[in-house]
Amino acid sequence: MSYSRFLEDTPLVPGMMRLLDHADLCQPARLADWIQGRLDEGLTVFDHADIYGDGECERIFGEALMASPELRQKVQVISKAGIVPAHQDTSQWTTKHYRAEADYFSGAIDRSLSRLRVEQILTFLIHRPDPLLDAETLARTLEQAVSAGKIRHIGVSNFLPEQWRWLQKNTRLPLVCNQSELSLNHASPLFDGTFEAHLSDGLRWLAWSPLAGGALPGSVPESLLQTAKEETGLCATGLAIAWLRQLPGAPIPVLGSMREARIEAALKGARTTLPRPLWFALLEAMRQTAVP
Repeated sequence: MSYSRFLEDTPLVPGMMRLLDHADLCQPARLADWIQGRLDEGLTVFDHADIYGDGECERIFGEALMASPELRQKVQVISKAGIVPAHQDTSQWTTKHYRAEADYFSGAIDRSLSRLRVEQILTFLIHRPDPLLDAETLARTLEQAVSAGKIRHIGVSNFLPEQWRWLQKNTRLPLVCNQSELSLNHASPLFDGTFEAHLSDGLRWLAWSPLAGGALPGSVPESLLQTAKEETGLCATGLAIAWLRQLPGAPIPVLGSMREARIEAALKGARTTLPRPLWFALLEAMRQTAVP
């Protein structure tokens, strides 16, 4: 058994991708209050990426930490780099592309640190596998960033097993996580060996889109949801999170919603164990087919 101990006491991670959709939270003092609310709930890790709002989400988060400096010693940040959207491509081709290059990542880490106003990023991820990846040179850059104290851990995002294994082969550092899609609505990794590869290689699964894209209420019979609620006390949000957390290795949901009621419901689910038959009943309903 090689289950990762990375973030083992973290029930879920609030994601900052949609921060700009909440105009009220874009005010530093208001966001600082929101962050404190999450800390009061026991949530200390926050997920970012340099492309979220073209860096604005990181910048606003950093301003909130400056507005309430006491928060800087309490929060931990995950961030990612390596995707260049088409509108940021300054070449004549204006094409979305990936940049898992050593020099690019060195600069990306420094830029994220500057925007976030933190001294260290907990974990820095390669946002997408890059077919042009020079694993050896990128690994040296990431190792140097860890040695310098700029980042504590390294990880990947949206990688398949042989993609992360090639990177792992070229670095002395352990890859601690893979942030990839996993939910009741995207359960295929449970049946093709991808999930077991995470467990075998000791990578914590950070699950983006953990709420099945909001599809649970429309895809699962209302009678099942109602019976499940009576049995567990969980709404659809809580059921989706409880289902995910019950998997071996306890994947950690990266929650896209910043609504406090949604976070509270997700936390309740993260702390609830479903009856095994209900776990399979939800899976069967979403897949619209019985397990083999």
